[in-house]
Amino acid sequence: MASIPSLAVSGGAVATAFRAVLAADAHKPPPGSVGFDKGNSYQGSTQVLENGRLEAPPRPLDAQEAMAMLKEGQSVQSAMYVPLLHRCIETGSLGGAKALHGHMVKTGTIVDIFVATSLVNVYMRCGNSQDARNLFDEMPEKNVVTWTALITGYTLNSQPVLALEVFVEMLKLGRYPSDYTLGGMLSACVASHNIDLGKQVHGYTIKYGAASITSIGNSLCRLYTKSGNLESGIRAFKRIPDKNVITWTTMISACAEDENYTELGLNLFLDMLKGEVMPNEFTLTSVMSLCGTSLDMNLGKQVQGFCFKIGCATNLPVKNSTMYLYLRKGETEEAMRLFEEMEDNSVITWNAMISGFAQIMDSAKDDLHARSRGFQALKIFRDLVRSAMKPDLFTFSSILSVCSTMMALEQGEQIHAQTIKTGFLSDVVVNSALVNMYNKCGCIEYATKAFVEMPTRTLVTWTSMISGYSQHGRPHDAIQLFEDMILAGAKPNEITFVSLLSACSYAGLVEEAMRYFDMMQNEYHIEPLMDHYGCMIDMFVRLGRLDDAYAFIKRKGFEPNEAIWSSLVAGCRSHGNMELAFYAADRLLELKPKVVETYVLLLNMYISTGRWRDVARVRKLSKHEDLGILRDRSWITIRDKVYFFKADDRSHPQSTELYQLLETLLEKAKAIGYEPYQNTELYDSEEDGKPAAGSLKHHSERLAVALGLLKAPPGVTVRITKNITMCRDCHSSIKFFSLLANREIVVRDSKRLHKFKDGRCSCGDFDVRNMDPLLALSTVGG
Repeated sequence: MASIPSLAVSGGAVATAFRAVLAADAHKPPPGSVGFDKGNSYQGSTQVLENGRLEAPPRPLDAQEAMAMLKEGQSVQSAMYVPLLHRCIETGSLGGAKALHGHMVKTGTIVDIFVATSLVNVYMRCGNSQDARNLFDEMPEKNVVTWTALITGYTLNSQPVLALEVFVEMLKLGRYPSDYTLGGMLSACVASHNIDLGKQVHGYTIKYGAASITSIGNSLCRLYTKSGNLESGIRAFKRIPDKNVITWTTMISACAEDENYTELGLNLFLDMLKGEVMPNEFTLTSVMSLCGTSLDMNLGKQVQGFCFKIGCATNLPVKNSTMYLYLRKGETEEAMRLFEEMEDNSVITWNAMISGFAQIMDSAKDDLHARSRGFQALKIFRDLVRSAMKPDLFTFSSILSVCSTMMALEQGEQIHAQTIKTGFLSDVVVNSALVNMYNKCGCIEYATKAFVEMPTRTLVTWTSMISGYSQHGRPHDAIQLFEDMILAGAKPNEITFVSLLSACSYAGLVEEAMRYFDMMQNEYHIEPLMDHYGCMIDMFVRLGRLDDAYAFIKRKGFEPNEAIWSSLVAGCRSHGNMELAFYAADRLLELKPKVVETYVLLLNMYISTGRWRDVARVRKLSKHEDLGILRDRSWITIRDKVYFFKADDRSHPQSTELYQLLETLLEKAKAIGYEPYQNTELYDSEEDGKPAAGSLKHHSERLAVALGLLKAPPGVTVRITKNITMCRDCHSSIKFFSLLANREIVVRDSKRLHKFKDGRCSCGDFDVRNMDPLLALSTVGG
């Protein structure tokens, strides 16, 4: 018998045995019909159909009638046990099944192949695979249905490897499987992730002409789509002559799980309707998911109307997917209406709402709307916890991602406590989300503790922790963790290398970065993406090696994107290489940038150098792209209450105290070395068509820091989220604030996380060199 590792990795002994059986079987004449076991037939009142199914007794009994006949001591027939065994399956009564087993042995009915096979099936359905196997081994005769019951039972009980072994054992004894056996075998291959053995079974079905049977074709479609080979699944799908609703649903559902096949999935649905195959609730659920992926609300509403027409609009999965479609499209009020009107819902419904709000945070039109949706997700989670329903691992992973985005540490810590209480902390998905949450909130120590305590780690977890060390200014820890990951046998992907190269960039480790860049291509055969190139260019720019940065672009022969050209422009400005800065700016404008900060960067460069024609060109392009105004916004949470600030904001009730504290801190900072950036640069103003001076003193993050120092308990870290990049002056001043107040201050801006402590920042001041001193106050357009 094969071990699980050998089968899971390469097919192992089971795959080898299966190939041997196939080779020996090639010399045998094929059976007249796949699945017809010629050596056995059912006894008494039962028969075997050609396809291996059980035919019911001529006169079925209900459970009460059968029990009454047994109690009265009437002549015992196998038919009497059938309804009682079915009742055991319905109620999950293992004890009842064992009692019936004892009665069968006492009356001698256990020798009836039909009754024994039914009992094997009952044991499997009740989760007792060991008793099922013992009974199977004791049976003097077995037919194809008996073997099939054992194979499908093992798969049902999450023991697919044993199912594969039974199948090989069956073939060695010269027994031919039915189409139901082959279907069960393919399901076992899916469950054990053994695509290679599944392909061999596929070959077996072709050899005996079973591949055209609809149920076998459906199983083949599922085998290939679940293993990520959708193209092979499509080929298997096309070879099925008589497609039923399961066939279509299998392929449509597979397309719904892969965004690259959204259009194909919708086309399959239309073909299904043209073929006059009526979809069921599972089909329509997948179609609604496809509409959500494509953000096609018009089609979604048509499908919703179709659901009403065929009477499945009230089906819970359909309602869930409809609600999720409205969320993905940003129609939150309609989604909430559907959610609140549901009389019956499940944890899946709650998860759809929470994950839906989490996903649309990134697509919100501004930061205020994004945070509003995040708070809505937190509110729904709170209501779920207070309800009779209990959150599951998907709930916790989704809500932790919301906390990560909002830097909501207090809520994240409360959810952490709930994962411990409910036992979900041991799940790798929840633990990975927890590590990411602490990293994004600036708590690298807590993230490290959660990571170290994980019983198992996935590639996502390793990558998240490497990224966390990089963002917190601990590049050497990030590199060491990458080496530990390799030693642990984990295989890095393209995202892992982005985090690793980013760490090298922050630390200025050129040789290490080049070595890992080559390793990525040569050892792991990963083609560089734009993010990988961006990390390399950023590293050269940080070090002032601008010619090397440009040479790298030319040598690698890739076309830089907006982020890379912007980085080069900022670096050239900082290091005084204006010739290369203007060249990079021209290439940048050719791309018609989509990020408003890019236009601010260019405007300030051109204004400071008096290139007014270029100023007009940038202004005209920004209007054409309709990117709006760059607004300076910051948030801080104190005792579960969120405070919002904009530049020069005086709306807070304690604004007088805030401004006084800020002035005091700035004066003290000057006394110990802080030098404010003089207002020598200008920002764009359209009020009079001329440049205007801007104020640096009251940017939103400074006001938020002042409030944190004023109201947060002593010793508590001040955590702030900012919607755009910090300017150099704010960065410099907050370093001094952390020293003067003896307080750790964390600011997460649109580019990275800055942890200020004892007058230093985790970024090592590399980012500061490329920061525009007036970025936060500049505007583009009216």
